[in-house]
Order: sequence, then structure tokens, then C-alpha cells
Amino acid sequence: MYLKEFEIRWNDLDANRHLANSSYVNYMSHTRMSALIDHGINQSTLAKYNIGPVVFHEHIYYFKESVHGKIKVSFELGGASEDGMFFKFIHNFYNDKGENLASCDMQGGWMDLKTRKLIALPNELLSKMHHMPKSSNFIVLEKKDMRSTRNRPANLKL
Repeated sequence: MYLKEFEIRWNDLDANRHLANSSYVNYMSHTRMSALIDHGINQSTLAKYNIGPVVFHEHIYYFKESVHGKIKVSFELGGASEDGMFFKFIHNFYNDKGENLASCDMQGGWMDLKTRKLIALPNELLSKMHHMPKSSNFIVLEKKDMRSTRNRPANLKL
């Protein structure tokens, strides 16, 4: 498991004086990018292949509020497709007593920044992703798993 610690700042709180939803999202983003960087997937390697990660959805489950002090955010690879195109990242939030405050399942994929299309990871990056910490329930993902919520766009009729 990869862990990153944050000090909860005044501006991380919401009107109820507990950690704001947007702060959870920002902490997760920072943690997963740090994990990727620590495993050799940094801005230089992403630029070399002209790719970037894209989030499909994040499901956050809140168990206990966090109001001050420090918070630890974990990162684990919960799943990946065989070609690395799709991924599932798992984040958990812990207070200084080790209590689990929240959990998040995030799914996404890798996008070619020129064509704006999803692509398989190049072998160099696929190898690096295989070395990331995996969750105990890691699964091999397929394209159908990315639409498991059955949500579809519904445009306004103007």
C-alpha cells in the first residue's frame, strides 16, 4: 500500500467545519499522481508518449468525518486491463489513530493527447504499472467494466 500524509488546512474545510468533498478529491489526485511518479510514470514519461490519465468516475464512501490534524491517503491498484488501457484505483483515508474515514473507487483510462482517444499503455509504462501496490481484490478489467454504472449521457432538448 502506498500512503501519503497531509495536514488538514483551514481552507480544506467546508461550512460544516469538516473536510470538504473537494478536499477529498484533491488529496486523492495528489496521492495517485505521487504514486505514479514514485513508480516511474512521471510528466516526462507521459510527455514522451503524449498520453495522460482520464477519470471516468469516482465513488466516495464516507464513514466518519475529519475535522483537523493530519490525514493519510492510501493508493492501491484495484484493477487494470491486460493492455493497461483501463485502470481502477482504490483510495482510503485514515486519521492519526488509523481509523478509516472514507474510501473511494476510481476508474479511468489512458488517453492519447493528440487524438483524444483511449489507448493501451506502451510496454515501458505497462511494466511500471504492474509493479504498483495492488489491492487484495485486484481484478483484470475489461471494457464492459468501465460502464458498470449503466449511466449514459442525456442531452438537453433545446
